[in-house]
Amino acid sequence: MILVTGATGGLGHETIDALLTTTPATEIAALVRDASKATDLAQRGVDVRQADYFDYPALVQALRGTEKVLLVSAVAFTDRLRQHRNVIDAAKEAGVKHLFYTSIQRSSDFVMPQVTESDLATEAYLKASGLTYTILHNGYYFEGLGYLIGAEVPAATIRVPAGEGKIAFIKRTELAAATAALLTSAGHDNQEYTLTGSTAYSFHDVARELAGLAGHPITYHTSEPAPYIAQKVAAGFPEVVATFFAQWAEAAQHGMLAGTPDTVARLLGRQPTSLREYLKATYFPGS
Repeated sequence: MILVTGATGGLGHETIDALLTTTPATEIAALVRDASKATDLAQRGVDVRQADYFDYPALVQALRGTEKVLLVSAVAFTDRLRQHRNVIDAAKEAGVKHLFYTSIQRSSDFVMPQVTESDLATEAYLKASGLTYTILHNGYYFEGLGYLIGAEVPAATIRVPAGEGKIAFIKRTELAAATAALLTSAGHDNQEYTLTGSTAYSFHDVARELAGLAGHPITYHTSEPAPYIAQKVAAGFPEVVATFFAQWAEAAQHGMLAGTPDTVARLLGRQPTSLREYLKATYFPGS
């Protein structure tokens, strides 16, 4: 039995979707906080189990009878480490054999506030737990690009505080498919993988591809964080979220998201989605 946590979230749900293409639903369990949001999974035969990362007794009960667990990391701005430790401890008590943890790509030593410290501490805790582990260093989702540059095609200019930094964007569905492939194959005991796209792109590349698709000039200019944050706040984002966007851009500037191992391509048996393919499908649907 494979159990996926965070199963009503994007990555968790899409990983289960991918698992269902190769694995009987009777061998898949979904951990959720609110079972009413997982009716589609239950209707497909997935074993839906309810527990919160903060509720240790419920976690132990929910994880019983599972061999592998995918721990989808908790969201930022919460006590991530406590939640992750609860799941790891509960997995050990429940007799889980192998725990997979979704960390963040770290292709440089840059410290990403709200993420890096708790990821490092979780990884160390997992390695010391006695459980067989696999750590997945997930790249930045293509789907997050719209938060950084906006959901509409820019009129003329992209401004992001990323300098000349590059990001090896990966579609979340392809990340989920790669994760499902790891969960259902052997040879990953006590291993770490970085799961990203095959090419790292700068925001100059983003501007150039958008310009080609839009048929009018679009250029990229790096920005200072303060005006970028102010612009996002003016667009309706809370300041703490706007600051988080700026921190991802800073992470790109410092090379944290630029590594391009071929792991996803090997797991999928093809090259993952390119920048141009993603931009065309997202910003110019039907064209």
